[in-house]
Amino acid sequence: MLVVGPSGSGKSTLALAISGLIPADIPASVSGELRIDGVDGATLDTIAIGARVGLVFQDSSSQIVMERVEDDVAFGLENRAWPRSEMLVRVPEALDEEGLSGLQRWPSRRLSGGQQQRLALAGALAPRPGLLVLDEPTANLDPPGAAALMASLARIRQERTATIILIEHRVDEAWPLADVVLALDGSGAAIDVGPPGDVAARSATRMREAGIWLPASVDEPRPSPFGPPVAPGEIIVTASSVRFGYDRASPVLRDVDMTAAAGERIALVGPNGSGKSTLARLLVGLLRPDRGEVRLRGDAPSSLPASTIARRAGYVFQEPERQFLTATITDEVTIGLTPEERSRVEPLMERLRLPLGTFGSRSPYRLSGGEQRRLSLACVLVRRPDVVVLDEPTFGQDRHGYEGLLEILGEHLDHGACLISATHDERFVRDVATRVVTLEDGWVASDEAVA
Repeated sequence: MLVVGPSGSGKSTLALAISGLIPADIPASVSGELRIDGVDGATLDTIAIGARVGLVFQDSSSQIVMERVEDDVAFGLENRAWPRSEMLVRVPEALDEEGLSGLQRWPSRRLSGGQQQRLALAGALAPRPGLLVLDEPTANLDPPGAAALMASLARIRQERTATIILIEHRVDEAWPLADVVLALDGSGAAIDVGPPGDVAARSATRMREAGIWLPASVDEPRPSPFGPPVAPGEIIVTASSVRFGYDRASPVLRDVDMTAAAGERIALVGPNGSGKSTLARLLVGLLRPDRGEVRLRGDAPSSLPASTIARRAGYVFQEPERQFLTATITDEVTIGLTPEERSRVEPLMERLRLPLGTFGSRSPYRLSGGEQRRLSLACVLVRRPDVVVLDEPTFGQDRHGYEGLLEILGEHLDHGACLISATHDERFVRDVATRVVTLEDGWVASDEAVA
């Protein structure tokens, strides 16, 4: 079953309920009945549900619990009392299935976001659960990784070794796998449910209006909010012979040279683990090069005070909750602002579909993944920095969120800013980029203007 719906429609809540985390571990008001293997889920304890259901969270890093890759996959098997001899076979097998062979003894937290996603998948699939619940599992995967995951799910579907519930915005790959599509609206109610062809025929218009992505075969073309590429302006960011490694013996980036100018829209692309996020963080001073130098309007960004760097460069993390500092959304988006910047907050939040009248008193941590992404973007754009660096900006975004993101970024670039995005989203690259920088194993493999 493929579950689709706009951000905040309850897709992740459904996944948590099926897995038993709601209401056992996450307090909630629940009515109706949810049965697993014919049994009322409310009567099953955590161990009983865990034996039946494998869950991959929207934020895969939140379910990585062990320091080493192979130990993380073994953790679930140990809790199910698998014999050691069987675990020694199944752990490397599960890692190989998800493209992580050779990384068994790596520190789990040193993996890229996409690699962590694969590790979470390996851990969920290792026990061979009868019910597999996946919450946007392709969000941080490069295109080959996403294709490999879909091939893995297709194999499971064909062999009928597990029932799959897949929550996904990238529906072009997922739609052909589905036997059933469940479409939710913004209130969490069902728009339609049934075979994919029937749902598309009956409800494509309502789904599109709700902000749900449809497969290209039944979708309508969208005009780009960006005009044709313009000549780059003054150089804002320069990286010269930059080398960096979290472990200096194993560099993540190797002698990278790059410039970024006002008005440019640069996409950093490449496979998981190629160094995209690391380069993005170096460009805004969140990391300091081991060798070489980065300059942001002539200064080393890592040496600038926070108040200065925030108005020269803004960074949106792959995991937006990592940059939240306060208990409410109003406090989060207004912290440290000048009076002029405060005057921009309410209009910006309205356009990002997070009006303060509705969302202001809520906790940033209670938002959906797509809503958290839009909040983190608002915290950056309200200061109108010279360069905006986004790490997987479309993760968790429904159709309305994506189109609103492009419109707002286009307006920001009109102020003379530069946009740098580390992304796997080929649609975003097509719609936005005027230049594509491809990284492979820490090297710049190509740097080309978009025709």
